[in-house]
Amino acid sequence: MPALSLETLVQPDRAVLVAIEVQNGVVGPESALPALAEAGAEVGMIGNVARLARAARAAGVQVIHATAESLPHGFGASRNARLFGGARRAGADNTPGSSSVQPVAEVEVDPADLILPRYHGLSPLTGSPLDSLLRNSGITTIVVVGVSLNVAVTNVVFDAVNRAYQVVVVTDAVAGTPVSYGAQVLEHTISFLATLTTTDELVRTWASLAKL
Repeated sequence: MPALSLETLVQPDRAVLVAIEVQNGVVGPESALPALAEAGAEVGMIGNVARLARAARAAGVQVIHATAESLPHGFGASRNARLFGGARRAGADNTPGSSSVQPVAEVEVDPADLILPRYHGLSPLTGSPLDSLLRNSGITTIVVVGVSLNVAVTNVVFDAVNRAYQVVVVTDAVAGTPVSYGAQVLEHTISFLATLTTTDELVRTWASLAKL
């Protein structure tokens, strides 16, 4: 079967924009993961996510902020990987309602946006109601932005493909650390699973759809 065009994949009635952990405590001013925040800044990730969110809204595409949060007293938190312990030792404060879990200010959350926290695991498709909500809404394409290419972004791509979604990854709106490694993940892994595009290309595509 021939590959679907970007314009076909990101039609407003079939696509959502999912921003993964683009929140203050991860890549923003309160980051407990400074190397990751620096990698995001190096590639201009936050500014590109903000542009994409505006373009998505204008085209009628739902914007979803998939945040990482922790229930009180760490109830139900994942403890079965070194990453989780490292985040706790780094002082990550993902308390619901705290400024740490809020999307970064530059992205300017719109009243029509959805914020879906996950309280365990590595992927919003397994750690939140995202999958069921998308299926109930007839969504077939997930446009992925955010962090990180080391773990969560790559995990989401695999989860989405395994669940029969089409996936679009915006290469300059995702980040990993070091930046060179993130580029390798995109080239040698994600490119085999998802449609790769850039912020400029996707903004143009959604702008053209908004005029129809």
